[in-house]
Amino acid sequence: MNAVRPSLRAERAAPCPLCDGTDATLYHRDRNRPYWRCRVCALVFVPPESWIDAVAEKTRYDQHENDPGDARYRAFLARLADPLLARVSRGAVGLDFGSGPGPTLGPMLSEAGLRVFPYDVFYAPDPEVWNRRYDFITATEVLEHLHHPRAELDRCFAVLVPGGVLGVMTKWVTEQPAFAASRYIRDPTHVCFFSPATCRWIARRWGTTVEFPAVDVAFFHRRAAAPVGGPQ
Repeated sequence: MNAVRPSLRAERAAPCPLCDGTDATLYHRDRNRPYWRCRVCALVFVPPESWIDAVAEKTRYDQHENDPGDARYRAFLARLADPLLARVSRGAVGLDFGSGPGPTLGPMLSEAGLRVFPYDVFYAPDPEVWNRRYDFITATEVLEHLHHPRAELDRCFAVLVPGGVLGVMTKWVTEQPAFAASRYIRDPTHVCFFSPATCRWIARRWGTTVEFPAVDVAFFHRRAAAPVGGPQ
């Protein structure tokens, strides 16, 4: 990991939004904002004072062109969809968490015989979805947008049936130079950056197992006889 200039080390990090830890180090800074890395769960995060507001955030999402008929976009989502379909039964019921302005993964899974409910805080804000139980939950290109990932994971794991799977897809943090050079961090709506190490911490925290079936994809399997959550 590259060293950060001494003048930047004097800055103080906000608590980690995933584990609430207060022991973070400055991982990178660009001309717009700092990025801190938690020593406990390895999450890289942007502090709240550098977030954009909800109006600007939705304006950014409105510019996304996620066409359900776009073969390249469907191939991108298939990195999660294909291994998920190999792990759940036809007729299984799921939640597409963060379905976005042009839902595509949900329809892909529906075409394969699954039943999928969409949820998105801006585009499908139906609170009733949290009163159901799900065999699977998907979150594709969602985790990086979450201001409160711990609370959102609590919600998701709480409605996942024992034996169910939470499938996530987001670009992993690898090495610091690659992170600093990535266009991924230039999106102002991206405020949390995960890695396999962070996913393993999540699995321990919420009492699941985790596997990595494809690049930038993790599946959390809720144990059949284990309560959700546990000691940090």
